[in-house]
Formats: sequence, structure tokens, C-alpha cells
Amino acid sequence: MSTPSAVRWHDGKLLILDQRQLPGVVEYLEIDDVQGGWDAINTLAVRGAPAIGIAAGYTLVVAMAAEGRDLEAKPGQFLAQLEQYATHLESARPTAVNLSWAVRRICERAKRSANLDAIREEAEHIHEEDRAICRAIGVNGRELIKPGNGVLTHCNAGALAVSELGTATAPLYLNHQQGMPFRVYVDETRPLLQGARLTAWELSEAGMDVTLICDNMAASLMAESKIDLVIVGTDRVTRNGDVINKIGTLNLAILCAHYGIPFYVACPSSTYDPETKFGHEVTIEQRDPSEVLGESAARVPVHNPAFDVTPVNLVSAIITDRGIARPPLAVALERLLIENND
Repeated sequence: MSTPSAVRWHDGKLLILDQRQLPGVVEYLEIDDVQGGWDAINTLAVRGAPAIGIAAGYTLVVAMAAEGRDLEAKPGQFLAQLEQYATHLESARPTAVNLSWAVRRICERAKRSANLDAIREEAEHIHEEDRAICRAIGVNGRELIKPGNGVLTHCNAGALAVSELGTATAPLYLNHQQGMPFRVYVDETRPLLQGARLTAWELSEAGMDVTLICDNMAASLMAESKIDLVIVGTDRVTRNGDVINKIGTLNLAILCAHYGIPFYVACPSSTYDPETKFGHEVTIEQRDPSEVLGESAARVPVHNPAFDVTPVNLVSAIITDRGIARPPLAVALERLLIENND
């Protein structure tokens, strides 16, 4: 794959690909303190739930390293400072569960070993685990795509949103590597065009058969029988199977239900949130009005939620790294992601 890595970690340095500038400019930001990491997450320089979690984990490492090794001699102060940084990072984006999952995991490791080496190892483990998770999602989801299919995906749940391969795109990458012919339709995903700027770019760079469409073209393509299945990623799946993902996901799920098209969600085990029962309980991030207004001369109130909630009854199956969960999804998710983790 030629897609650049969203997060790079080398010799204690954290580099984050500035996805705000893609595809025109490939540039990395060096993060050396907690505010730099917060800004990168909040402004979508790094985005995609798994990539946000990876970046947050490493941000805690570089932030604590900047405090100096002397702090390790004072475990109580080390933990207090780490907790302060973790809480600040969590405020950068409230919806994607991987952010809080990753920083809490770093904090829990520090409670056992309050030193830089321990939290660095934990951040590296999170990164390595994500690579394995993405590949497993790809292996588990490959069977859903058949030769000649038309596959629609939304936003960017590709390699730029994770460590490699992506979540929703992982089955696409693996089938493409095996020479399977299929076509991918990528909707532009307004207002920030993650589909047009990121997904269409990375999949075309990989040599796939990609067609870019406007968000409001999906229904007409389905009516023409050009879409055989939809695969999207997710920023959180609640215990009952509700899916919180990029705004516009709900539209596609409703259209799939109308046209009898399978609607699949790719969900890493780290993105499943069993502590939240239903999707309506999740705080939905509101973005800046300027993202919608653009160059418009009108200055009117803007409603700009970053995500929407797709109810469980509209989801055909959820592809996880531990298998495919099929309805009843609450039961299947518990079996795959909770019981198998005990």
C-alpha cells in the first residue's frame, strides 16, 4: 500500500499526518506536548476513531516525557499529572470511544507501573493491536463481497483512519490483493469531504476501481441496482448494537432498508462500548458552522453534528475482529466481544 501512515512513532517522536491538507499536501506534524495532540485531534488533523486512540496514547507518552524522568521517583505526582493530561485529551472529541478507551488504558497501566517505559510500551501495544484488528476485520469481512459487486462506503474508514488497511476498507484491500473484480462507490461525505479527499484518493492509489459520487446520489444508484452492499466504519457501537458514525450514515441505512441492500458496519473491538446501553445516550459532537457555510454570503444558524445514530434494526451485521455479529446484535456482540474477552 502507498497510503501514508496516519500516525508514526519512531525513537520517541510522535508524527501525525495532517489530513486537513490531503490529498494535495502530505505533511506530518511533530507532537511534543499534550496541547499539540489535543489540537491535532480537535481540528481533525488526525481523525478516525482508532487513529485518534493511537495518537492520544502516544501524546500522553511525549507529554510525560517532557516532564522529565525525575517525576518517576514520585509515583503519586506522576499519576496525577498523567490523569490531568488524559482528562484534557478526552475533551478534544467526545463521541469517538477509542479516545477515552486509549487514554484510560494508559492510565491503568501507569497505576501498575508509574514510569515512562511502561506507558510507552502500552501505547505501542495499542498501535500493534490495531494493526492485527484491522487485518482480522478484513479477513472476516471478505466473504461479504462477491466478484462484480458494487460496494458503497461512507466517510473514511480506510488506512488513514487507523494503523493500516482500515476497518470498512479492510475487506476491500484484501479482496483487491487477491485479484477480485468489484467496484467501490465513495460518497463525498459533506461538509468536510472525507470521502472525496481521503477515501477516493487512498483507494485509487491502491489501484481499485473507484467512482466518486455526491452524497445525494446514493438512492439513484441503488434504484439502478448498482449497489450490492454498503460497508461503513463506526466511531462507537453501543451495547444494544446502535451505531454512531459520520453524519449521513443513517441516510444510507434507511435507503438500504428500502431497497433490500445489506448494510454492514466494521467495528474494532476497541470501538464497542458496552458501558453505554443505547445510541441516544451518546454525546454527539457539534462542529463549527463555517464547515457548512463555506464561502456562502448568508450568515444563518447552522446545525452541524459530526455524527448520527443508526438504530440497531437497520444494521444487517457488524464485522468485528473476532467474527461477524448478526442479529440479534446485542446478544451476538456480547458473545463475541465480552464473553470471548474473559
